Amino acid sequence: MENQTLITITGINNYYGKKPFKVGSAVKLEKEPDNRHDSDAIVVTLPYIEKIGYVANSIHTVYEGTLSAGRLYDKFESAAYAEVIVVTHSSVVARLLPDSEVKDKF
Repeated sequence: MENQTLITITGINNYYGKKPFKVGSAVKLEKEPDNRHDSDAIVVTLPYIEKIGYVANSIHTVYEGTLSAGRLYDKFESAAYAEVIVVTHSSVVARLLPDSEVKDKF
């Protein structure tokens, strides 16, 4: 199996809950450098819905085996895409999509 970059998406219950997340669907990750709470903040969005969560950046919210926002921050310019692979009651695990797979998802 290829080396995959996995992330935890948290804060979903502050927006639309797990409703917008479907296994196999893609989400957009965008750096939010002006975030006053976290300089490494990466917001998770969907077209027409906008903000649906954040990439987790705390030892209390990052699932084992996934990257925190701080570790992911320098791996892309301003935006990237990820594919949802697991949806829980309060978080989502997604796989960072390589550029070659983005066209297939959007």
